[in-house]
Amino acid sequence: MKKPFILVVDDEENVRLLFKEELEDEGFSVDLAENGYEAIEKVKGNDYDLVVLDIKMPGIDGIRTLSEIKALRKNLPVILCSAYSEYKQDLTSWISEDYVVKSADTSELKQKIKNILGL
Repeated sequence: MKKPFILVVDDEENVRLLFKEELEDEGFSVDLAENGYEAIEKVKGNDYDLVVLDIKMPGIDGIRTLSEIKALRKNLPVILCSAYSEYKQDLTSWISEDYVVKSADTSELKQKIKNILGL
């Protein structure tokens, strides 16, 4: 069975590396992008199973990136991940499959990924 391929998008390198290590420990294959523009280009050229997407990023924010990703691949699951819980109320964020408040404890994120991917 092919490992699920996940794209992690976050402008903070330490967060990207933490998520990569934690998700690879769970058996996922992980790719990284440091901003929305890079994420959109990577979605165009790769067959991801899921995207973990930060909201507050310089340039193009996560909400706009989410819209662009869904325009390219409407069935690609996206989990919004932010340190700011108020975005959970933003109507645009509802087009994502789920929302996680960013934390060093990645257990909630890993569980939501498994649930969405049916693992």
